[in-house]
Amino acid sequence: MSKAKTPRALPDYSAMANLRMLRISPRKLNLVAGMIRGQRVDKALNTLTFSPKRIAQDVKKALMSAISNAENNHGLDIDKLYVSEAIVGKALVMKRLDIRGRSKAGRIKKPFSHLRIVVSEIGEVV
Repeated sequence: MSKAKTPRALPDYSAMANLRMLRISPRKLNLVAGMIRGQRVDKALNTLTFSPKRIAQDVKKALMSAISNAENNHGLDIDKLYVSEAIVGKALVMKRLDIRGRSKAGRIKKPFSHLRIVVSEIGEVV
């Protein structure tokens, strides 16, 4: 006797990919995520490919993972996909010591972020 299977959190016409513990502040990551929100998948991939931001390559990997999940796990059509959600969340903050002059010290904060990308089929009720 096992536990009942947890129902799926997303609708049948959506797929998701999570990217956790990215070494960038959520504020900077949200700038890149905002570039692809609501775009078709092929246009979003082009936007990320030619973006000068360092984190754009990691976001592109997450988007490609969401596309693969949609195709292989849920049988969705790739040509009809668009980015319905790109949610950025805060993770832990590493605190480091910065030694200053005259026996003083400062604090350096190194934040981490989480990213959740949801792709959905166009033509479905959102």
